[in-house]
Amino acid sequence: MRNWLPGIIICCATLPASAQQAPTLTVEKIMQDTRWIGTSPDHVFWGTNNKTVYFTWNPDKALNDSLYGTPFNQASPFKTAPTDRARLLALQRGQYNTAHTAITYSLEGDIYLLDNKTGKETRITHTSSDEYDPHFSFQDKRIVYSDNDNLYAWNIADGSTAQLTNFTKGEKPAAKILTQQEQWLNTQQQTLFDVIKDDKEKREAATTFRQSVKTDTLKTLYTGDKEVTDTRISPDGRFVVYQLRKPATGAQSTKITRFVTATGFTTDIPSRTKVGEPLATYSTFIYDRQQDTVLPLITDQLPGLRDLPDYAKDYATHDTTIRSVVIHGPYWSPGGTHALVDIFSQDFKDRWLGVVDMQTGVIKAIDRQRDEAWVAGPGIDDPEEYGDATLGWLDENTCWYMSQASGYAHVYKTDVTTGRQTALTKGNFEVQEARLSHDKKYFYLLTNAVHPGEKQWYRMPVSGGEPQRITTMTGAHEVSLSPDEKWIAYRYSYTNKPWELYVQENVPGSKPRQLTFQAASDTFKAYPWRDVPVITFHARDGATVYARLYQPDPAKKNGAAVIFVHGAGYLQNAHKWWSAYFREYMFNNLLTDQGYTVMDIDYRGSAGYGSKWRTGIYRYMGGKDLDDEIDAAHYLESNLGIDKKRIGMYGGSYGGFMTLMAMFTQPGEIAAGAALRSVTDWAHYNHGYTASILNEPFTDSIAYRRSSPIYFAQGLQGHLLMCHGMVDTNVHFEDIVRLSQRLIELHKENWELAVYPVEDHGFTTPASWTDEYKRILKLFDTYLK
Repeated sequence: MRNWLPGIIICCATLPASAQQAPTLTVEKIMQDTRWIGTSPDHVFWGTNNKTVYFTWNPDKALNDSLYGTPFNQASPFKTAPTDRARLLALQRGQYNTAHTAITYSLEGDIYLLDNKTGKETRITHTSSDEYDPHFSFQDKRIVYSDNDNLYAWNIADGSTAQLTNFTKGEKPAAKILTQQEQWLNTQQQTLFDVIKDDKEKREAATTFRQSVKTDTLKTLYTGDKEVTDTRISPDGRFVVYQLRKPATGAQSTKITRFVTATGFTTDIPSRTKVGEPLATYSTFIYDRQQDTVLPLITDQLPGLRDLPDYAKDYATHDTTIRSVVIHGPYWSPGGTHALVDIFSQDFKDRWLGVVDMQTGVIKAIDRQRDEAWVAGPGIDDPEEYGDATLGWLDENTCWYMSQASGYAHVYKTDVTTGRQTALTKGNFEVQEARLSHDKKYFYLLTNAVHPGEKQWYRMPVSGGEPQRITTMTGAHEVSLSPDEKWIAYRYSYTNKPWELYVQENVPGSKPRQLTFQAASDTFKAYPWRDVPVITFHARDGATVYARLYQPDPAKKNGAAVIFVHGAGYLQNAHKWWSAYFREYMFNNLLTDQGYTVMDIDYRGSAGYGSKWRTGIYRYMGGKDLDDEIDAAHYLESNLGIDKKRIGMYGGSYGGFMTLMAMFTQPGEIAAGAALRSVTDWAHYNHGYTASILNEPFTDSIAYRRSSPIYFAQGLQGHLLMCHGMVDTNVHFEDIVRLSQRLIELHKENWELAVYPVEDHGFTTPASWTDEYKRILKLFDTYLK
């Protein structure tokens, strides 16, 4: 075997002038502009009339997708007029009233109201300010919206507008306290001069009169050095709950250098901070408009707020400081009796649901979800994004929400007056989406109960019981529910069939009808894309691992194998729908055509298999997840006759990280690996993703030391190709440069680095895709065949 000399190769490959039309696959054909495949609908939503389905699409092979629509009872898509698109998209983001007879929305900074029965549209604001986030309040009699962080209410009946809040930066001016000297002089002046005494009496009388007459004076809410991040008003308009955010100080952001520019001069792109950065802090308050008072929400008594994480025992840590939390909500019950809040600790370990006493600000916890790794999963708030979770109210006293308390994401309800909790769905599967019907008779659920690699739509009575299946085709369904809930439109795909648009009645037993037919072009369909089976095998600890297995024609089988490692960590790819990794799917077909056996597994940390699987990588990325990949290699050797000395591996992002860990820490297992846009040192990645899995570098150095490839570079065996975009704002180019320097200092010669000057984390130019995958194919053909 020849050694590869270390070095940097600047890639400038160009796309062939014309794509090959023959069924034989080539890298050039696979990696050309994706429009050759066909066009799939995306971002599906319903019009407010319940009759038209809208979606982005590109049947004309234009530079970008356009917004299309089609009547739900036809299959005749039409391109929307440019003048209509902004309004249609604004309506999609609008908010309905309780009866679903009207919708309010924001368009180009102004607020509108649409009466769905009459079609009458009313423009509520017409200003130079940017008004946003409108919704119905005051028992649906007013529309409340935001403008410069303040709330305003527009009266539907008479068209009047009232300002509800008055946030002001800075501190409340302190009342002046007179010195003894000043007090004595004041008294002397009033004793000596009648005119000063008379002025004081007039001022006091005026103050007494104003206090005796009801006024509309708006209370000033001082925010100090904080910024308003969220405001929510109770259904009756009495309480305004607002959140203030104090930005962290001392957090240093990184910069990415762009080398290829129109000006000929390099430019810097501001990027993210690194894990362990100082975090912003949040505080939440109740403004009682009736009593003209402000109270803080009190979280100090949440159960377990001082609990130390289990990993602290590795460092003899005894700090029981109250942990910082972020409060989401409140979400009021229909009549406004109860206010539900969703609370997450900033160390990712806890989630609490609680009910707020609006008179005192005290939060009564009704549920605590604790995970010594990190709390997350379908339907649960992502602490990194600080968005809303999936929850709501069944009636005035019963809330519902999603939880992974059983180990899988399921729907629960709790009576907030008694604390009684009930699981409404159960089983070793995940409810991936849940939605309560308008009449509160049903839940609509998207689950993988049939198979971990499928997504099917169900309805279930709110009392629980066996869900009734509505969709039936094997694969995945991405469902959009019509406003009247009588119909569903969905993107559907199968393993070897890209996404198309379908519609059907939202009841069990209904039949789907296809609305689009251009996801696969004739050229694309000319090749017999494999219907890759999803298999299972057992890992060394007995766990069942799901995988896609590509097997070549026995006459072409070459005895070598390639393992593809999906990225993102928490993502699923051993499934029965059209993969987001469609380029890799096509490349795996090409490899199989050439005699390679290819395997693609959902290793520990992947989505779709519950919380234990999701958190299997906690404090050790490159531990059980890499064991799963190596066990896959052993499965190939033991069951499919693969030569153990001729197994390759490739993957991007997390998949690139895994490839590096395999090449550095598992000697002799992987003969050749391609690590693309790889994380090489987790201490240099972002906070939201990394800290949830590895904690922080300065609080859990053990986790970072054993999870970062750069510490194990001396173990490199086999032949390594690394590829990285120089404008990667996700996994920075710095990552691969640091590892390259480490390999140079270790005198390693069996590696190569290819860099791509204009590419971000996800490549955008066919030339770069083509060059990268020709190098990967050359790597495998050289060292595995």
